[in-house]
Amino acid sequence: MSQIDELISKLQEVSNHPQKTVLNYKKQGKGLVGMMPYYAPEEIVYAAGYLPVGMFGSQNPQISAARTYLPPFACSLMQADMELQLNGTYDCLDAVIFSVPCDTLRCMSQKWHGKAPVIVFTQPQNRKIRPAVDFLKAEYEHVRTELERILNVKISDLAIQEAIKVYNENRQVMREFCDVAAQYPQIFTPVKRHDVIKARWFMDKAEHTALVRELIDAVKTEPVQPWNGKKVILSGIMAEPDEFLDIFSEFNIAVVADDLAQESRQFRTDVPSGIDPLEQLAQQWQDFDGCPLALNEDKPRGQMLIDMTKKYNADAVVICMMRFCDPEEFDYPIYKPEFEAAGVRYTVLDLDIESPSLEQLRTRIQAFSEIL
Repeated sequence: MSQIDELISKLQEVSNHPQKTVLNYKKQGKGLVGMMPYYAPEEIVYAAGYLPVGMFGSQNPQISAARTYLPPFACSLMQADMELQLNGTYDCLDAVIFSVPCDTLRCMSQKWHGKAPVIVFTQPQNRKIRPAVDFLKAEYEHVRTELERILNVKISDLAIQEAIKVYNENRQVMREFCDVAAQYPQIFTPVKRHDVIKARWFMDKAEHTALVRELIDAVKTEPVQPWNGKKVILSGIMAEPDEFLDIFSEFNIAVVADDLAQESRQFRTDVPSGIDPLEQLAQQWQDFDGCPLALNEDKPRGQMLIDMTKKYNADAVVICMMRFCDPEEFDYPIYKPEFEAAGVRYTVLDLDIESPSLEQLRTRIQAFSEIL
């Protein structure tokens, strides 16, 4: 096995077996704090000496008990997370942090039945004014205070500043990884690219950064080969299960970039420098753009995706529309005419991580590849 294959395999092991990975951290004495999708101040948890753990459901979940607590029109991601906490999977967590940018998450935060105490905070949706920063700073102070109380720790400003440095380094390395992966689609299939990124949800960020940096350096020694297939950009909340991404490989389609809430939206924007770490974290939310869960009346997402197609020389944008995700569905009629005016080709795929069959998606992707 080559060095590249070995490094990718390590990261895939984490991505494919997240519970095993985080429990190993717990055995080493590191506590676990769950981070409900989509955006939460992980740096505060990291500064407490605990591991922030992403809670993005599971692949091909079997959902039954969750239907008692959530309506059938709740998205499958939230259904899967509810199922996991009801069956005890999340009992290993010491606390769970909820942001509530959508109605389903707000409902989830009120109906959580897990053993771990819940900390709920609100991000201002009128984000582009100074009072929004002040409001969110106060919300983050609430998160810190609750973590200190629940975990019996003290979280200093200095510790948060150090955590910000660790996380910003990871963000920078991940942006570089995405650029490098786009040049080597023969190495980074859609699944492998996804797994390298997803692994960051279940690892100490400093350890993840070191592994990805080593992977980037190893890949850069390889010659860039021409790609005779098509190149696409994925946009949406998430692109799972892995079998879905395998369909792109089946039809010789490379994922050269993404605009997914589970993936690159997480490291799109660095936390700015400053002297007040909570204010810096709040400022990042104001600086962040391109996600319907972070309201911006200017709606820059369409132009951002158009610019991405030019940067990565992509043939099309694939919208991974999570079923029943209202914010994503409301965004689509805004950027759709922008794509058409700019001549950007696109398709919309209806995703449900609970769906047992992917044959309809396979047919759609095959037809789209032939059109391209």
